[in-house]
Amino acid sequence: MLNVHVVFACLAFVAGAINFASAKFRKYRKLHRILGYVYIVAVLVVCLTSGYMAPFATGGKVVSIAFNLLNIFWIFITVSAYFQIRQGRIENHRRWMIRSYAFCFTNQMIHTLMLLFIGVLGMSYEVGYTTSVVGSIVFLFLAAEWIIRRLQVGGEPVPFQ
Repeated sequence: MLNVHVVFACLAFVAGAINFASAKFRKYRKLHRILGYVYIVAVLVVCLTSGYMAPFATGGKVVSIAFNLLNIFWIFITVSAYFQIRQGRIENHRRWMIRSYAFCFTNQMIHTLMLLFIGVLGMSYEVGYTTSVVGSIVFLFLAAEWIIRRLQVGGEPVPFQ
């Protein structure tokens, strides 16, 4: 199950990266659409496999609940992005995709925070891992919102409200 999870996580990461970089390739809209569907399927598989593995995660129930909430939230965000583009709301689609794609970095952020919490602050592995999982989810959500509001998404910065 872990191998399936990793393969589809990599697929989501690459498909999303290509689609975000495709601003230079606007004439390849069909490729963008195909990669978008690949991304959606990959996110769904990642969430399903994560949900299957969550009860066995280091850190017990707290980590299991955090991963399962992330899975629900990530699917909701990704499906929202899909519905936005189906309704022709391109800027809203971009914002939802920034939110969705941020969670492709969950594993990297967990390991980065583990270096801080375990390596620098000296937390035990279980406490450091649990703190890293919860911290990663919160950080990535806030990072996506910061990017949406601070970078020029659609030509104009979106102010904090």
